[in-house]
Amino acid sequence: MAWSLRPGGLEVRVRVTPRGGRDVLDGLESLADGRTVLKVRVRAVPEDGAANEGVRRLLAKAVRVPASAVSLEAGATARLKTFHIAGEGEKLSAALAALTGWDIP
Repeated sequence: MAWSLRPGGLEVRVRVTPRGGRDVLDGLESLADGRTVLKVRVRAVPEDGAANEGVRRLLAKAVRVPASAVSLEAGATARLKTFHIAGEGEKLSAALAALTGWDIP
């Protein structure tokens, strides 16, 4: 799964497309190495952290938490990034599952 429960919240692995024309969660994608990531497009350019900030705000809006609850953990200059969303992990996981159509066992 593209996200996993962590103490105090949820870890989300994303593949970002900057200058994507609009800010949107594009569903899930399986990478060549077998990992699953959440595909995210943002209008922002990948300069001075603008695309990272766009992803952070989009994730916060999607799961209905304040932007301050979302932080970039890894991948500041890469397309593959890891974000941490602070809050109730099960509730956040269910929200992402509903947005992506993923069935949680």
